[in-house]
Amino acid sequence: MSQRIRIKLKSYDHNLVDKSAEKIVKAVKQTGAVVSGPIPLPTHKKVFTVNRSTFVNKKSREQFELSTFKRLMDVYNSSSKTIDSLMKLELPSGVEVEIKV
Repeated sequence: MSQRIRIKLKSYDHNLVDKSAEKIVKAVKQTGAVVSGPIPLPTHKKVFTVNRSTFVNKKSREQFELSTFKRLMDVYNSSSKTIDSLMKLELPSGVEVEIKV
């Protein structure tokens, strides 16, 4: 079963993404598979502009920013132990994990 497993991590907090990436790398290396990554993907920033006042002072505005941090990892030479360890791994809430085989 020497196929590639691609893991994508997404979160609004960069600390959570980095910690969960470390957990995944540690778990996969214990099974004997090879990991390339985590590769940081471009951060997606979404900016919202809102009026401070409802009726007057149109020029007075406030901006809010929502950043999405992403990481990419590839696992090579995987076995059934590797897949089992990935499925049993507990990651913090707030991290979206996408696994493609």
